[in-house]
Amino acid sequence: MSRNTSHRLALRRNMAQSLIEHETISTTVQKAKEIKPFVERLITLAKKGKLEHRRRAISILGNRSIIAYEDGEPVKKGTIVGKLFSELAPRYLDRQGGYTRIVKLSLRRLGDNGELVLLQLLGAEEPLKRERRGASKRRARRRAKAAEVKPAETATAQAPESAAEPMAEPEKQE
Repeated sequence: MSRNTSHRLALRRNMAQSLIEHETISTTVQKAKEIKPFVERLITLAKKGKLEHRRRAISILGNRSIIAYEDGEPVKKGTIVGKLFSELAPRYLDRQGGYTRIVKLSLRRLGDNGELVLLQLLGAEEPLKRERRGASKRRARRRAKAAEVKPAETATAQAPESAAEPMAEPEKQE
């Protein structure tokens, strides 16, 4: 991204903090692709929920305060790490990944004409990714072949079992 290491890390931290705070941000495609795995790792860390994980998130992300303005006065609403652990982690407990999405916009950025996207955190009501549509053709053929072989094996396997059963002795008449 044509930045030195410290600038790139600061950019990633600041954009991740903004995404956690606002749950959607508008940025360029390259920045969104850089930040997406970083935020997903943080949410996975938050899902574990222990003190050691909270401390690790603070060291990686920082613990910036979330400030809202009500009636012109700044009011502290909490912290970034607090929101990550108390709101976002419980929302994604059932998911094993894919907490974010990138939506391309038709707009271009003024100045350098960069392609803009929305980087969003998925809501709790978002469905999980669809299951795979089907196995490959090779696997499907193997399964079909195995299904054909099994009925023949079961028929031959049942015949010896019935022959192995002892015959009922004729009743003795006294």
